[in-house]
Amino acid sequence: MAEINAIAKQFTDFYYTTFDSNRASLQSLYRPQSMLTWEGTQILGDAAISEKLTSLPFEKVQHKVTTLDAQPSSPSVASLIVSVTGLLLVDDGANPLQFSQVFQLIPESGSYYVFNDIFRLNYG
Repeated sequence: MAEINAIAKQFTDFYYTTFDSNRASLQSLYRPQSMLTWEGTQILGDAAISEKLTSLPFEKVQHKVTTLDAQPSSPSVASLIVSVTGLLLVDDGANPLQFSQVFQLIPESGSYYVFNDIFRLNYG
């Protein structure tokens, strides 16, 4: 389990650092069969996912991960499920937004790609 947690931490550190600095670079983490559900809207494929992420209506964003949990997602493939909660600061706003995000990572050529990605803002 320690290895799974280390992979999840490495992935999320890379993902959110890249998201916060250059969202277009995230396309390389997705494949044509990848799916993103963003606030209930389903998006299929790396190009469409990249288009969605780069067209979000803010200039600056900063993610702060508060929880990170990971589990294996298949008994036969070294894939994993990663669940993240955290805070999101948008355009230097004073009030951070709470978010949750779940990734399913699939191994490929010594690394991982995002097969499933589910993002929600948490209101309340």
